[in-house]
Formats: sequence, structure tokens, C-alpha cells
Amino acid sequence: MKFSINKSFFVGGLLFLCTAVGAVAQDLLARQAPIDRKIKAADSVALKVLRQSEQRMAGHELYASSWNNDKVHCYNSSMLPDSFRIDLRGFYMPTTSRNVTSRYGYRPAFRRMHKGIDVKVYTGDTIYAAFDGKVRVVKYEAGGYGNFVVIRHPNGLETIYGHLSKHLVSADEEVRAGTPIGLGGNTGRSFGSHLHFETRLLNEAIDPALLFDFFNQDVTGDFFTYYKNGGNKTHRYLAQQASSANDEEDNTKEPKEEPIITNHFYKVNGGETLYSIANKLGITLDLLCRANHMTINSRIRPGQILRY
Repeated sequence: MKFSINKSFFVGGLLFLCTAVGAVAQDLLARQAPIDRKIKAADSVALKVLRQSEQRMAGHELYASSWNNDKVHCYNSSMLPDSFRIDLRGFYMPTTSRNVTSRYGYRPAFRRMHKGIDVKVYTGDTIYAAFDGKVRVVKYEAGGYGNFVVIRHPNGLETIYGHLSKHLVSADEEVRAGTPIGLGGNTGRSFGSHLHFETRLLNEAIDPALLFDFFNQDVTGDFFTYYKNGGNKTHRYLAQQASSANDEEDNTKEPKEEPIITNHFYKVNGGETLYSIANKLGITLDLLCRANHMTINSRIRPGQILRY
């Protein structure tokens, strides 16, 4: 009887020990899982901080110590680099509207360049900061932008938001991508409520359609590389879809020479052909083909950017 009790006690203790060890192992695994997630999260945060640091360095080198709260265009064009890669990651669309009513380019009716794009918004619609940055100018201009906001971003860009009905930020205020910065309106030199949106590198205007795809509410790629083609103030802009391999590309490479270089670009819409686009733009089909190294039989796709 005594032996039977001891044997039962021994078996019970062994089962208890196995159960305890299993519980400890499970607790260890349970504690380890969040540690792994925390490590991954920490790595993600570190990568984001590093990226922001690199962007700030690039922007700081580009603009040096210049900071002006009064003038929109206050930079010397000689400061423009031969090439500059702009990081478009971490963006936020300035408006949820997909309706671009006026594109970048020369306006024959007004005999002047339209250095941004107009997006249809209604008075009171929220307008958002496109990237993290610092508000440089918040003013009113009766003969131009109306109520407008200028934001400088660490990636080197400055964005301009015009014809607002109301400002929601102040000069020198730090903002994050997606921060409400104003309300849509019809102020200044405007014929109907809309957002006038500009993207600039120093004083140099870049067609926003080469960076932002309003119809798809997305950017055109992870990076956009600006090139300055010397002489007669002629510039060329090349958009590029970026993958992880592009992260290490050499920004100092000069672009290949093109036989025709213009400041006009057109984004192909669904159902359009080279012939219909040429007619729409008021140019010959041959000129459109030569500007884009195409033939009249070349295929085009929606979203493709054409020079003209």
C-alpha cells in the first residue's frame, strides 16, 4: 500500500513537472512573439527616421539657409542643381477630387504659362498637405493665387495651394502629410471654385501631373528625377518608377539627348489615340510622333506621358 501511494505520487509529480515546463515554454514563446513584432516595428521606425533624415539633408543643401515668409518666388535660379532626385514616398493627395480641369502648360487664350494644374473642388472642401514639411507662406494675393499656402518639404519640393476660401495653418508651422491646410474656394484670379496646385524645385515649376496621378489618387512612382538641360533655360523632366534597386542609382548621370525637348506634357486618357491627341493639342501627328520617338502605328496606354 505504501509503495502504491509513493508510485502514484511520483507519477503525479512527473505529470505536474511536464505541464509546468510546457507552460513555461508557452509563456516564453508568447513573450517572444511581441518582442519580434516590436523589433520589426523598431526597424520600420528607424528606416523611416533615416529616410526623413536623408530628405532633410537634401532639402537643406538645396535651399541652404534661405527662408522667406513673404515671397513665393524668392530663389536664385543659379542655385538649381544639374539633377535632383525627389523622394515621393510618404505622400498624401492634396484633394480627393479626381477631376483635373486645367493642365500645366502654355495658355494661348491668356498668352502665359500655367505653371500648375487646376483640380475641381468646391468651396469648403478640405485641402491637405502633400508631404511632411514646414509652412513657409500664408497670404492673400488679389490678382493671382487668392488665399494661398506654400509648404517646403524635406524632399526638396515646395508645394503651392491657391484660391483657398480659408487658411487652416500659419507660417512657420510644422505639418505632416495629410494635415488639413486650407479649404477649397474661388479667391484671387479665379473663375469658379478649384484648387490651383503647383510643385516647384526652388523657383522652377514642375508639371504636377508628372508626380501626382489625381485620377488614380497616387504618385507616379517612388522617385522623380529633375534634370536641368543647360542653355536657354530649357529644362527636361523625367519621371521614373522606382524599385528597391533604384534606391542606389547614380543621380549624377546625365540624361540621353533628345532631338526634341519641350516643356509641354500630356497624359493619355483611356480610349485616346495618337491621332486624336494630336488633334486635341492642335499639332500634327508627325510632330507628336517625332517628339516621342514613335511611329503612327505605335501603341499608347492610359496614364502614359507624352511630350508635345
